[in-house]
Formats: sequence, structure tokens, C-alpha cells
Amino acid sequence: MPQARWNGAVIAESNDCKTVEGNYYFPPEALKREFVQPSSTHTVCSWKGTASYYDVVVEGQINRDACWYYPECKPDAKHIEGYVAFWRGVEVTA
Repeated sequence: MPQARWNGAVIAESNDCKTVEGNYYFPPEALKREFVQPSSTHTVCSWKGTASYYDVVVEGQINRDACWYYPECKPDAKHIEGYVAFWRGVEVTA
């Protein structure tokens, strides 16, 4: 089962991930919300839409903008709307 881990904690895990551009996107219900805080960061992808970010927080350590999601996707990316992906040192294993 794919997992996203950082600083010894499992941040998300699910068998219902989707892969886009080499990134695993986890369904929203797979995200362990106790390990994330909303960020004010937003970026724009020409074909997916505007991404929102979360900081990952484990045992007082903060990994800023370490996961992102698209709350409203453009038509070609609707299949990952709301799904969460990771970077910045968050280890994703399948």
C-alpha cells in the first residue's frame, strides 16, 4: 500500500492513489490531518489548475509546503481533484 512518511510518521496511506507526472496523489480521506496545517501558498499549473498547500508538522518539526492538492481542477485533471501529493523530503513508497 502506498505510504507518505516524514520524520517517522505516516502522513497518508491508501491503495486508491493516482499517479500523475511521477507523483502519487492520495485521496483526501487518506491524509492524516493531525500532521498537516494549511499554508497560504498557491501555485498555478497550466493544465491542472491552482494548487493549494499544506505544511507537514511532526513532533514540532515543520516541513513547509510539503504537500499540495488542487481543490478545483481543470477538466483534464478532474480525476485528482482534492487528492494530495508530496515532496520536500516526504518519502513516498509503493
